[in-house]
Amino acid sequence: MKAHLLVVDDDPRITELLRRVLAYEGYSVSVAASGDEALQKALERPPSLIVLDLMLPGVNGLEVARRLRAAGDNVPILMLTARDAVSDRVKGLEAGADDYLVKPFAPDELVARVKALLRRSMPERAEILRYADVELDTSTRIAHRGTREIELSPTEYELLQFFLRRPRQVLTRDIIMERVWGIDFEGSSNVMEVYVGYLRAKLEAEGESRLIHTIRGVGYVFKES
Repeated sequence: MKAHLLVVDDDPRITELLRRVLAYEGYSVSVAASGDEALQKALERPPSLIVLDLMLPGVNGLEVARRLRAAGDNVPILMLTARDAVSDRVKGLEAGADDYLVKPFAPDELVARVKALLRRSMPERAEILRYADVELDTSTRIAHRGTREIELSPTEYELLQFFLRRPRQVLTRDIIMERVWGIDFEGSSNVMEVYVGYLRAKLEAEGESRLIHTIRGVGYVFKES
């Protein structure tokens, strides 16, 4: 069954370009020109992934992402933005986006990011991963710290799974970027640091000990103190 994608942008030239590029890859594609239309279409036919422009008339892309996440919708979101400032990218991630792409972009890169996000959201063979008092069920994508349940976004899930499969190993920044995000990021991107922060906050929400440790200048290690 083909994945259904929702492309949201108020520029008809961009939506038509993305529709053609993604349809060529075999995806079913619908488009929306505003935030309100995007929310309605996502409700009528839940997509497998949303390509979402940041700057939209009325309800902007940040608010669309916030509303979807507030409603419990964990659909992968690839945010498009003409703004290259780190603060703008962080706002998109904090609103619930799983990845971002700065305009103008190469269609091949967009397709690669879409495929990586879809891979990360696909069901896997059921498996329970454990380390210390953390447990991750790969069938439900729900984690536990002791008896406390932790709900994870698709990216947080991939990051925690990667750490749980390699406890006590020092993992470089480049390796984490490649294995979790699927492609190389710009050297200035702080998307990994943002998501490590999100995951730490969830793992330590009730004062539990730190498991994700920073190795300055190298990367991270998942281990008991």
